[in-house]
Parts: sequence; C-alpha cells; structure tokens
Amino acid sequence: MKDKTRIEDIGKKGQMVKLREEDLMELPYPYNQPDMEPKFTEPKDEWRERYVTDLDGYIAINIPVKRPETKEEEERMVRRFLEGFKRLLTKNDHWTFLQPLLLTLEYCAKCQACADACPIYLASGKKEIYRPTYRVEVLRRIYKKYIKGKSDFVSGKIDLNWDTLAKLAEVSWRCTLCRRCEQRCPIGINNGLITREIRLLFAQEMGFANKEVHELGTVQHLKVGSSTALTPDGFKDIVEFMEEEIEEKTGKKIKIPVDEKGADFLLIHNAGEYLSWPENPAAFAILFEEAGISYTLSSELVGYDGVNYGVWYDDMQLARIALKHTEAARKLDCNSIVVGECGHAHKAIAVIADRVVADETNVYRQSCMPILWDIVKKKKINFDPEKNDFPVTLHDPCNMVRLMGVVEPQRKVLRALCPQFREMSPNGVYNYCCGGGSGFAIMQSMNFPEWRNKVSTRMKLKQTMDAFKDCIDPSINKMLCAPCSNCKGAIRDMFSYYQVPQKTSTYYTGLVEFMVNAMVDLEEPYIEWEFH
Repeated sequence: MKDKTRIEDIGKKGQMVKLREEDLMELPYPYNQPDMEPKFTEPKDEWRERYVTDLDGYIAINIPVKRPETKEEEERMVRRFLEGFKRLLTKNDHWTFLQPLLLTLEYCAKCQACADACPIYLASGKKEIYRPTYRVEVLRRIYKKYIKGKSDFVSGKIDLNWDTLAKLAEVSWRCTLCRRCEQRCPIGINNGLITREIRLLFAQEMGFANKEVHELGTVQHLKVGSSTALTPDGFKDIVEFMEEEIEEKTGKKIKIPVDEKGADFLLIHNAGEYLSWPENPAAFAILFEEAGISYTLSSELVGYDGVNYGVWYDDMQLARIALKHTEAARKLDCNSIVVGECGHAHKAIAVIADRVVADETNVYRQSCMPILWDIVKKKKINFDPEKNDFPVTLHDPCNMVRLMGVVEPQRKVLRALCPQFREMSPNGVYNYCCGGGSGFAIMQSMNFPEWRNKVSTRMKLKQTMDAFKDCIDPSINKMLCAPCSNCKGAIRDMFSYYQVPQKTSTYYTGLVEFMVNAMVDLEEPYIEWEFH
C-alpha cells in the first residue's frame, strides 16, 4: 500500500508512521522463510510517557514528551530555533559548509532520483518520512517561509510548531549520512549534509542530541581520553596485554611502540578496537613489525582514540578533538597521522578536519589502506593465500570509498590473499552503508537498536546473503571483511539479531586479520571462527 504521508503532516499531532513486517523490503534466503525474522515490538509504556515517539514509534534522541504548556512557551521555542537557523546561514557562525548548505536549501529538482539510492528508504518499504528529500524539504520550506518570508504558495505549506520541531529533530536521526543520495542527484544536492545541519541546529540551540553520541561520546572523549572511557593508563595496560596475546598466539615477541618520537607516522585506531576487537590493532602491530615500518601510538589524552563523534552532529565538537589528534602527532614529531580501520575516523581527521584545523596546527593525514596494499604489492612479508581459502566478501565503508576515493587498496589485498573473494553488488563507490553510520552503531538505548536492525542494516544483510548465495549452506564457513570499527559494530548487532553465524555460518572481521592469517611463518591460524 502506497504511503500517503505529506510534508505538512509533520506539524500534526500523533504518530506519523507505524512500521510493519509486511511492508519491509524482502530479504533473500534463508531469511525469506517463515519465522526467520524477529517481529516488531511495541515501545514500553514508560518510554512513551517520557519521550517523544510520534515519528515512527522509535526513540533516538530522548526528546522529553512534555509539550509546551502555553502558546507563548511554544512560540519561544520556535523563535529560539529560527534564531539558531539564521546563525547557521551566516559565515561568521558557520563557515565550514555554508555554500553547499545554501545551495541545497535553494535548489531541488524534486526528481526523486535520490530515493531509490537510499537503503533506509528502500528497506522500510518506501516510507515517505525516510525519503532523503523529506526532512530536507521540511527545512527548505521553513527556510523559505520563515527566513526569506515567501508565501506558502511559493514555498509549500508548513507550520512551525512543537510537533514540527520534535519530529524534525527525531527524523534527522533516521539517516546514516552515507551520501549515496548526493551521488545520485543530477545537480549535486547534498541531502546528507542538510540532515547533519539539522542535527547541529538542534544540538546547539535546543539541546536535542543523542546521549551516546554527545554525553557518552564527545564529552567523555575530551574529559577522560576516549569515547569508550578508556583512560591513558588503561590504554597502556591494553597495549601490554596485546603484546602478551601476540606472543602467546603467534610466538612473536613484539614491542608495540608507544610515545616514540620521530616515527614516520602516528597510527590512530578507534578505541573500540582495543576493547572489542584487540586482534585488529594487534594485527597492525604484527604487520608493521614484520614489514619494518616506522610508526608509533600515542598515550596522550584523546590521542589514542581516532573516533570523533562531532563529525555526525557538531563542527565545534569535531574541531576540539581534531586539534587533540594533530597536537599528539606534533608532540611526537611524526611526519603524518595514519588512520586505522575506522571509516568515520577517516572522514573526521582526513577530510573534515581540513575545514577546522589551522595551518600552524596541521599535520598530513592519510588512510592505512594504501600502506597495507604496499606491504602485499612489494612483498615485504611472505604470504600464502591458501591459508585464506574460504568464501570472502568485502563491505566498503562509505567514508573511505565514497567520500575519500580509497576504493582499490583493500580489495587488491583481498584479491591477492583470498582465493575465493567475491564482490558484493553494488560495491566500491556505489556500496550501501552498513546501517550503523552517523552514530547508529553505538546508539543502544531503548528501542532504537530494533529500528537499526530491522530497517537501517537490512540492505547490508541482503547484500551479504546475496554475495554468499552459492555457499549459504551452514556447513561452509564464510567471512565478511569489514575494514571499519563502526561498521563492525553495526554488523555485530545485525548478525546477533538475525542469528547469522548460527543459521548461515557467516562471520566478520577486519582487513589486517586476513593479512596476518596468510603469513607463511605463522603455524596457527590468526582468524578465529567465532562470533564476537
């Protein structure tokens, strides 16, 4: 049944959309069989009583359900929003993305070419509120009516009230910012950017931001040293633990360099790797030791955690952390910063930081992927591809491939070291997001994980099952390579929700694990066939 939701419905009271299993995009075998997919659940009464659920029944940013008690109070909130919006449109207050923001607010052909590019819109069964242009058109109409003073006839009808504000804030957290819509747009409209600007506006002016991303993410990162609460002392303990694990598992006694001055580059991992997937930073240590690469880690506050959650919702927060990263590299006299397997860290420090880091504090920044391929290409280590002779496919992290153009190095490694490597479809710059982008992978409160698993990661589950359709039999072990910590977090939860390892014997890991697993002088396999 066609969804008849209109733009102006956002200003009305009541829930806009209710998701149903029969509306969702169909999954491939075996998940198209009866009772293979978990059912939707209803929000708990206590959640409904405390937070706004009027968008689609799900809660991302904990907006208090208490409505303004008077018309005057509602008008004050609207004025505060509009004043912040006006500041967002000035160079002094928002220089980073002002030009593309204004262009996207002024122009849209309304061709809807972007809609069929959006994995969330498609996975939801084409619900209007998830259409890439929906939230953008709401803001565009507010801009033209309340900022530029155009009539509804010219700009399109919109009422700016409490319901509009609450639902617009919430719907801005139904997009992974993967930028696939911009890629498809014939005139380059950046719907992902506008979505992030809506988040910024609500965070800075109204105090509406996801708790895991802001309070437990950015604030904790700056205060404690890591978004994971990993302190500098805790980081040093983990490095020692990794050294012990490496020796026990491989027989190699490796001293991981920490705070060594004059190294070629500072290597920054997502701190989540140290806690959830320590075999990944350990694999980097093994490879760089064997290849004779000069690098160091930093124990400086913030300097050992490449995460930068500000990239999802607030440039000021992004700048604070980006400066800490460059300061750590400069303090150690490193020539550059190399980002490990984390797509958002790539985006934050290697791309967006150019807009917020001044020349005198700047440091050259690069991806680890070309370095990893160089190790294989130049035969700096002896590899035996037969050690990886099992079905392998690759998930392309959006911020590496679509934003940075780092497409070939990672797949060249897999082609060289994995005899049964096969591509997902589509892949490379046309890939679909893992579903955990823009903060979704770490948003675990209340019922948001269900929405993420049922809708946001649905396309990635379909792609994974399609890639392994010739070997879906659970008697065959197969591996999804996800060279991004954030993506691995979303995939881990998706695999758990759908019981993918149990039902299809499909597992996941990073890229460097395949490289170490193929090393000739390792007697025991490095990759472990178990679910994290």
